[in-house]
Order: sequence, then C-alpha cells, then structure tokens
Amino acid sequence: MTAFFKTPEQSSTTITELMIPSYANFGGKVHGGILLSLMDKVAYACASKHSAAYCVTVAVDGVEFLSPVEVGELVSLTARVHFAGNTTMIVNIQVESLQPRTGIVKHTNSCYFTMAAKDEHGKLTTVPGLKIETKEDLVQFCEAKSIRENSKINRALLANDMQHLSVDEQIKFCENDRCLIDIRS
Repeated sequence: MTAFFKTPEQSSTTITELMIPSYANFGGKVHGGILLSLMDKVAYACASKHSAAYCVTVAVDGVEFLSPVEVGELVSLTARVHFAGNTTMIVNIQVESLQPRTGIVKHTNSCYFTMAAKDEHGKLTTVPGLKIETKEDLVQFCEAKSIRENSKINRALLANDMQHLSVDEQIKFCENDRCLIDIRS
C-alpha cells in the first residue's frame, strides 16, 4: 500500500467575515469567543479538506489576542495543515483584520488547532501525510511537531506531577506566587 500525501497548500483555507455589532462585547470590541468560533470553523474546513473526513477539535494551543478587532472590520482567517500524524493534524491559523475605509491590515492573532479525523462510524481514521516542498513548509512542520510534543509533555505533567506531590511540596511549589494558602483540615 502506497502512502498518500498532500501539500499544505492543497488544504489551505481562508474565511473572511464582516464583524457586525452583535459580535461586540461589553467593551465595544469583537468578543474573543466569536473569533475562537471562527478559528474553529476554518480549522475544521482545512482539516476536512486535508483528510477528506469529518474532523473534531482536540486541542487549541497558543491563542493570544494581540490586537482588538473592531466592529466594521473584515476579519480573514487563513488555515494550513502544518503537521500530519496518524489520525490528527495540527492546523495553523493566522488571523488578520482589515479596516475597509483606511486599508489598514493588522495581525490580530495566530494559533494552532489539533484536529482528529473520524470515519462514518465515529472512529479515528488515518489522514494523508504532509508533503514538504519548501524550506518554509519544513520549518512549519518542525514547529508544529514541537508544539505537539510539548503539549503531550505538559498534559502528562499536569495529570501526574501535582497530584503525586505532598501538600508540603505543593505549598513549596507555590511559595513565590501571588496566592494565600489557607488549607484547613
């Protein structure tokens, strides 16, 4: 059986949407939850194009809102598969907003969505590998692989390390942080 590969460009997806008043939060800016929903949508479209399967979101890494988005701006979200594993893909999303009147474009955030492909029975299914054709694609693949490995390490640390420490060890771990520990037996 020959392995099947696709380039990142083959699944590249861009969605552009007008930011309307109902998207605004109490501060008058576009609510971060609206942007996250749009990121999830474009990640799904990109991963589905790559895998030719139904996809679900497994994890989101590196979401930082760098610049507020205003009502009336056009937000474009571009997604590309940067890493393909057996059944999962890491999709990079770049978000930019355009102020139509001035033509000013600003990068508002970028992040990584880990998406898993499922078959018609809801079982994980194999995805095509990633065909690397440029040095930039290779860098992006390595960065996404690093994110994947670090995410696994962090989840393992959170799941195991803190639960296995004694209360005294946990208190020592937190001693230089802004917390007041007042545990009563």
